[in-house]
Amino acid sequence: MKISLIKYITFFFFILSIGSIASGYFLDETYSQKLIGFGVIGLFLIVFPLFSYYRWKDRNLKDYMITKESLDKMREYKEGKDV
Repeated sequence: MKISLIKYITFFFFILSIGSIASGYFLDETYSQKLIGFGVIGLFLIVFPLFSYYRWKDRNLKDYMITKESLDKMREYKEGKDV
């Protein structure tokens, strides 16, 4: 079983961000709001793009776009089911 390195990197940054948010929430320090902010920034600027890349890297984007060909296929499928 081959597990990608990007999966481990994404998981590492996810744990780091959640840890930063949790420590900022539970600690009563002067910099606790900065910890929460860095955790949120880490989630949205590092974790989410890495996760999106990891999940979509081997897929064809054209399969998920609505084009004239895909609309024709849907119409043909619908007409075939009505019969």
